[in-house]
Amino acid sequence: MPSFHHGAVEIAYLDEGEGDPILLVHGFASTKNVNWVYPTWVSELRKSGRRVIAFDNRGHGESAKLYDPAAYEIAIMASDITALMDHLNIERADVMGYSLGSRMTAVLARSQPERLRSAIFGGIGIGLIEGGGPGENVANALEVDSLDEVTDPVGRTFRAFADQTRSDRRALAACLRGSRRLMRREEAAGITVPVLIAVGTADEIAGSADALGAVIPGSRVLNIPNRDHMRAVGDKVYKSGVLDFLAERK
Repeated sequence: MPSFHHGAVEIAYLDEGEGDPILLVHGFASTKNVNWVYPTWVSELRKSGRRVIAFDNRGHGESAKLYDPAAYEIAIMASDITALMDHLNIERADVMGYSLGSRMTAVLARSQPERLRSAIFGGIGIGLIEGGGPGENVANALEVDSLDEVTDPVGRTFRAFADQTRSDRRALAACLRGSRRLMRREEAAGITVPVLIAVGTADEIAGSADALGAVIPGSRVLNIPNRDHMRAVGDKVYKSGVLDFLAERK
């Protein structure tokens, strides 16, 4: 698996296919494989004629594990996206995030819109601004010795997921504590790149897609029927909606 260094941090990535590039940015406690390869996103996007690039966020998967929360400030994490683009000599690309990956993508869309042809915010709605996602309860759940010790339902969900993906739980707890900064409403309202907001209708973590759509001018909302935060990722409605959205930029 190829990798590059952003400063002292080694980032693992995949780069497959040919055509217009799209970067995929996975969610908290996930990996490029779990979020994008196994649910067939990479293969579907390649079939549609795209060059697909996905990476493991710092602290996740095959990338470097860091234990200082300050290393995971959301703007620092977002800068890993452009660092990879620079490494691959990509000036501009479509970027699709999921959950934490969408928050990273939103920061980039606001601060460096010239690098994005479009932005897709999967698994994040008004929670981008108002919060409501994993918090200290999840960080605590990641740090205890056993899942049996976790009583908080959201904490149990993320701890079980971290165990399933064999993640470095201490690095994830640091990531969670360091990346909590929310986007201000006026920042989100200042996003000017084309945006698709895709959220499951049963997702209690992301917050309302329609509410975020009302904040970001010209954005489009894709409600994914009857899917929660975990099960929306590979949904066919999500995939077809994204492919339609991307096709408009050809």
